[in-house]
Amino acid sequence: MSYALITGASSGIGRCYATLLAERGYAIIAVSNQAAELESVAVEIRERHGVEVHTMCINLAERDAARTIFEHTERQGWQVEILVCNAGMLLFSTLVNTDPERLATIIDLHCTTTTLLCRYYGEAMKERRKGRILIMSSSTAWLPYPTISHYSATKAYLKSFASALWYELHRYGVSVTAVFPGAVDTPFYKLSDKMRRRFVAMGIMMRPETIARRAIRAMMRGRRRLTPGLFTKLVVAICAILPARLLDLFLRIGPIRRLLERV
Repeated sequence: MSYALITGASSGIGRCYATLLAERGYAIIAVSNQAAELESVAVEIRERHGVEVHTMCINLAERDAARTIFEHTERQGWQVEILVCNAGMLLFSTLVNTDPERLATIIDLHCTTTTLLCRYYGEAMKERRKGRILIMSSSTAWLPYPTISHYSATKAYLKSFASALWYELHRYGVSVTAVFPGAVDTPFYKLSDKMRRRFVAMGIMMRPETIARRAIRAMMRGRRRLTPGLFTKLVVAICAILPARLLDLFLRIGPIRRLLERV
């Protein structure tokens, strides 16, 4: 039996990945630090799709998390054919006002654990000459973003890491796909339901299931990169050529400067 392992599978895009891969017949290994939500995902998938579902409740920001996950799946004999590195966190704050422990958490979660999961499972996939890895980066990887400098920098790391890993593994039958979504329609944004629906209709935000479906399609086709949504593609294109001086002038505007001083 082929397994798909998804980190951050208890909610949002990760939950959608688990559901959509179950639709394709994969047994699911759902990983997160939210026990109740994981169990809800497992029950729903088993009832709807009748596939095998296993859950692992673990803090993915711990330095040994990747090794713990890999050793557990190896002991159980679960051959992971698809690895989806999706777990993440977003924290709005300027660097000097951010708790150092929170900084360490976001770096370990996005960079350390993702890198080590790809190291362990990538080796196993290379030996089998078969496997797929999907890494969730962000459109913020293309430009420094004040108030989320730590977040965008980790996503830029994942952008570079996924690209280099593709070169290392694709000749062995292992695909690596990086996904660069923009704003996602989730309750995280303090917007009314009406405003969120409007932004989705305009293409400024995308629904989690839409992003997950497009990402899985890209992964199955062996694509290196996916930037879902026309609006996000335009933003990324503009950010790639935007002079740093222009951004600095924008940040000097009174209301924006005062906002930055408060976070």
